[in-house]
Amino acid sequence: MVAVDLTVRVVLVDDDSLVRAGLRLILGGCPSLEIVGEASDGREALTLIEQTVPDVVLMNIRMPTMDGLAATRALHDRGDSARVIVLTTFDTDDMVLTALRYGASGFLLKDTPPADLVDAVRRVSKGEPILSPSVTAQLIATVSRVPDDRRKRAVDLLAGLTEREQEVAVAIGRGLTNAQIAADLYLSVPTVKTHTGSIFTKLGVSNRVQIARYVHDAELK
Repeated sequence: MVAVDLTVRVVLVDDDSLVRAGLRLILGGCPSLEIVGEASDGREALTLIEQTVPDVVLMNIRMPTMDGLAATRALHDRGDSARVIVLTTFDTDDMVLTALRYGASGFLLKDTPPADLVDAVRRVSKGEPILSPSVTAQLIATVSRVPDDRRKRAVDLLAGLTEREQEVAVAIGRGLTNAQIAADLYLSVPTVKTHTGSIFTKLGVSNRVQIARYVHDAELK
């Protein structure tokens, strides 16, 4: 029997109606994606998400009434299954880091090309965290000065990885996708996923951004 991809249910959360319209135009034209609702602030989004049970939520950070950070944390705290992709202009680095701690599954700039946005929604729906390369670079740049104790912790943790796992970790730190890592290291995508899972376990992290920060802190290249 041939496996058939199920339709990914998406909720759009942004206080700018023009942004929502643009996202609706991009995602609505894809037959495997369905926009099941839109909200203009975090509080409205919480009610809508409970009613529609989406697979993925595209969440703006800066919004009135309840911002995207508070909404993401509330979704995490109440155990919602919806995965959150934070959309950002990246003028608030600390907010992105906070969203990471609150359980966001992805970070994308609002000017991400349409094809990449569609791909990100599909991948996040399948459980693969997404971080655009440009966001990775800027995120790491915000923590360029690494205290000695933090550098030592990163070095000690990464020393527990195998040589191949370290190579994969460095590639993740560069913002590469699993497919790109596979091509770069001459591995299969399933093998990259296996190494990534092992890295998650050994480092005690839950997403690729945390791996990228350890790689940066340890000054691996």
